[in-house]
Amino acid sequence: MAAPPNLAFVGTYTRSGRSEGIHVFSCDPGTGRLTHRSFVEDLDPSFLAFDPSRRFLFATSEGLTDDTGAVVSYAIDSTSGALRQLSRQPTGGGEPCHLAPDPTGKFLLVANHLNGSATVFPIEADGRLAPASHFRQHSGSGPGPTQQGPHAHHVSFDPAGQRVLLTDKGIDKIMVYHLDLGAGELVPNDPPFGRIHAGAAPRHLAFGSDGRFAYVNGEADMTLSTCTYDPATGTLEEVQVVSTVPEGESGDAFTTAEVAVDPSGRFVYVSNRGHHSIATFDIDPSTGRLSPAGHVSTGGQTPRHFAIHPSGARVYVANQDTDTIVQFAVNPHSGQLMPTGDVTHVGAPVCILFS
Repeated sequence: MAAPPNLAFVGTYTRSGRSEGIHVFSCDPGTGRLTHRSFVEDLDPSFLAFDPSRRFLFATSEGLTDDTGAVVSYAIDSTSGALRQLSRQPTGGGEPCHLAPDPTGKFLLVANHLNGSATVFPIEADGRLAPASHFRQHSGSGPGPTQQGPHAHHVSFDPAGQRVLLTDKGIDKIMVYHLDLGAGELVPNDPPFGRIHAGAAPRHLAFGSDGRFAYVNGEADMTLSTCTYDPATGTLEEVQVVSTVPEGESGDAFTTAEVAVDPSGRFVYVSNRGHHSIATFDIDPSTGRLSPAGHVSTGGQTPRHFAIHPSGARVYVANQDTDTIVQFAVNPHSGQLMPTGDVTHVGAPVCILFS
């Protein structure tokens, strides 16, 4: 049976010394308040994903070297949501930081940040992960001080489930692949990548509601790029670049983190670390282009991740360095975020996933 509804799973950085692993919360359907239920110990479970059936949870166990990076699978108790570890596999790449199962539920893809690579794992029927079936290494560099080599950071499937898109911060590219479901291997698309402007350090990617546009946040230069996407060929082209911070505001410690499109497809949000804010943009439905629509303080420091509730009515921001998840109400007409005053305390939160 699938995970019970109205739960939130929170990945954390245990390296902070302020957390133990993955925490499970109840989410009140009326107020949105989070109430702690259970946790399971793990090492730096920095990103989480469900399998398509939602019976299993996958987590990156980030580590800081090639030898310690791993991916872990858990069974989800269908009544309580409690997690039970099923398997653990090394990714063969340092700092695995993002992951995504394929739509068939046969394979799990993991992005390794340290040296810019991707690993593919077969998923067994019982949720266990088999040893890796494929490892693909990126190459190249970029002009920025953190771009001496490749640094993969986000992996996802296009809305049709036909292609894999993998952002690489170190080489300013979105790599595009097919997943061979027979061999469990990533095969380069033709064209094999979409290019993002030099020095952007593309971190995460979110598709618009109709799959014709994708939005990519530049971690290094505080930008958000609008890209056209051709689902027939996998061609991705950057057509617009906007700043994620107000004009005249900048800082050496400013970096973007997460990007997400709301369920209505009318708004896109980006979190700004250092500036400690969420930027809101309106989406033109015909062109996909963005118009800035304001900023709101996250009520804490270092918003590494945020999650839009499946209802679209609330946004939850994980402030990594102040150990809080801050809840915002969403204005359905303007997309603006309004603090509700509800704050949940959890050590070094870095990912929020709703059932």
